[in-house]
Amino acid sequence: MTALSILDLIMIGEEKSLVHSLNEALQFARCAEAAGYSRYWVAEHHNMPGIGSAATTIIMSHLAAGTSTIRIGSGGIMLPNHAPLIVAEQFATLDSLYPGRIDLGVGRAPGSDRQTVLAIRGRNPDHREFSDDVAAVMDYLEDNQSQPARGLPGTHDTPVWILGSGQYGARLAAELGLPFAFASHFAPRYLKQAISAYREHFRPSARHAAPYVMAGVCVFAAETQEEAEYAASSHQQWVANLHAGRPGLLPKPVEGYMKQLHDSQRIGLDQELACSVTGTRDVVRQWLRDFVEVTSADELMIDSRIYDPKVRCRSFEITAEALLNVSSSSSKRTGT
Repeated sequence: MTALSILDLIMIGEEKSLVHSLNEALQFARCAEAAGYSRYWVAEHHNMPGIGSAATTIIMSHLAAGTSTIRIGSGGIMLPNHAPLIVAEQFATLDSLYPGRIDLGVGRAPGSDRQTVLAIRGRNPDHREFSDDVAAVMDYLEDNQSQPARGLPGTHDTPVWILGSGQYGARLAAELGLPFAFASHFAPRYLKQAISAYREHFRPSARHAAPYVMAGVCVFAAETQEEAEYAASSHQQWVANLHAGRPGLLPKPVEGYMKQLHDSQRIGLDQELACSVTGTRDVVRQWLRDFVEVTSADELMIDSRIYDPKVRCRSFEITAEALLNVSSSSSKRTGT
């Protein structure tokens, strides 16, 4: 059975604050845990209006402390923004506080614009290879003493995932024998090619004998098609505003949003959100099953930026009922 997980950007809604978003994120993580989801990951973004997930590891600790079994992870830590030793120390600490529940997803994108990158890294940052950074983080976590400095004492069994939206991440994950998460929820163009390259070139490692693929999808589920489309409009508006150069808070939902767009706007939005489904339980079930059949994904990670917290939680529940064949009061699953 395909596993289900959640990606959260800690969206800040119109007429809301970061405090609201952090409190709601804990509600969502508990909702996902009760519904049978495997993981709850938090993204890293900086200087992005409407996104509150800059301090990723702090938010992860907040969510892990308020849940019991669901895995909490980063989706991901943008390694060029951080020294590998610091990342390893933070995740070793999280692993010690919440053993067996922490995931480290890493990516090589900056997670923001050039000026913010300069603010994070300084004016003259040393060039570092992403692959070297990944290897260094793993060395520190495994305490194998191959680095000039030492990480926190002990071996920390924190799974490392490679995140990507193209061939580079797929090839690196395959070379290192690590699980691969593809960002098809916003960059679907190279999904099939990346998964194929990853599976073809995968080299078994001490931790992973076989390839494991997670694919991002956007899911907006409700009791009726109309309710689902209304909920999805917040996500659609935010993405459209971003591409129009107007990034901001997560908008309130509106009726018939997609019909209001010009053809060029709608086509562009449809292309970016190609790996999305909006609808009832039956619609969501069939779409997700078809998606898994086409991609052979082992796990799906859902990104659904829904304004109303109750509506978002219910969307999680309906999606789990559709794909996992469980009710919202079913027993919990903890992932792979």
